[in-house]
Amino acid sequence: MGKGDKRSKRGKIHIGSTGVKRPKKKVAAKKAAAKKAAAKGAKKAPKKAAKKAE
Repeated sequence: MGKGDKRSKRGKIHIGSTGVKRPKKKVAAKKAAAKKAAAKGAKKAPKKAAKKAE
């Protein structure tokens, strides 16, 4: 179990691959989803305010 072993975390770091022991980080996807949700929420807010004013 070392840098040459594809199944170990250290081996995956050395090779530069991902898998069960070393999954990909999903930070970019989470940021994009949060940004999209924030944009949708900002667009919907004025509509709700207009309905309440009536």
